[in-house]
Amino acid sequence: MKTRYIVYTLIIILFGIFVAYRIKANKQNSNTGRSGAGRVAQGGAVPVNGVIVKTQSFSNSLSVTGSIEASEQIEIRPEVSGVISGLYFKEGSQVKKGQVLLKINDVELQAQLSQALTREKLATETEQRAEQLLQKEAISKEEYDVALADRKALEAATQLIRAQISKTRVIAPFSGKIGLRTVSEGGYVTPSTVIANLISTDPVKILFSVPEKYAHQMRAGTEIQFTMSGSSDKNTAKVYAIEPGINASTRTLQIAAVASNPRGEFLPGSFSKIDMPLSIIENAILIPTEAVIPIEAGKKVFVTRNGKATEVIIETGTRTDKDILVTSGLHIGDTLLTTGIMALKPESPVKVKISAN
Repeated sequence: MKTRYIVYTLIIILFGIFVAYRIKANKQNSNTGRSGAGRVAQGGAVPVNGVIVKTQSFSNSLSVTGSIEASEQIEIRPEVSGVISGLYFKEGSQVKKGQVLLKINDVELQAQLSQALTREKLATETEQRAEQLLQKEAISKEEYDVALADRKALEAATQLIRAQISKTRVIAPFSGKIGLRTVSEGGYVTPSTVIANLISTDPVKILFSVPEKYAHQMRAGTEIQFTMSGSSDKNTAKVYAIEPGINASTRTLQIAAVASNPRGEFLPGSFSKIDMPLSIIENAILIPTEAVIPIEAGKKVFVTRNGKATEVIIETGTRTDKDILVTSGLHIGDTLLTTGIMALKPESPVKVKISAN
């Protein structure tokens, strides 16, 4: 029993200490609140920073990402099936247009050509004799026509065999660099066999897309600047082709530019950052991005009028690292609030410190 009384006594004492602590804390908070209320009543306005809205010349540019592509790129494949009798290129080397890259064994076709030539020669002689006999009226016109048709048929057969023989040579269709080969001499290939890749990388193409709203500003011949991943060097390219329509799924316009690549430093498949100049806007209104508040209906800012914060809905254009272009909503001379705006409400009294912009 004594133990129980001791426990109850300790609980009561601890509870009393807790109650006394809470009473003291509430008194301190009440005093602090009264002193703070006194300061708000004395000061009234919320201190904020602001800038005076003014115009300036704005060189509008667009930053997008693109990819480097070869100007020409194909998979080298044979047109006919057969055994490789010769490979005439070195992997990773430059080849010239018209250069023979691979030869397929054509022994059987050469034999067929020899036989066809013999038959063609015989048919030609037969046709010539028939022509002489026709002139002497020794044979009819129909008999001569048969001999003539035989000669032409055998000439066509000879041409067909020659065409098949020509297909046993795989020739480079353009100058460029050839990649790693997948076959060896003596191997059997078919038209589905990829011998190697051939690409032309001087010049290279740069493919990129711009949002639909900039489509009307795109022009062939425009010079752009681009940088490669991992490098800060700026390189120049020129727009040479623009897709005639907007991509319905992405709402973008695809553009192709061309850049010289004599040293082969721009590798196909690489990413690049592109800066594309747009129109130069005179009397543009630029404001700091931190002054803009996104809302469901668009964007808004706060300006001060008669010492109070006023909410203004704006429309914007191009965004840079620090500023954003305002196309409507603000006027020259407005005092734009740039700090403390998230805590402001319309008609809140403010004390503005003007900053240089």
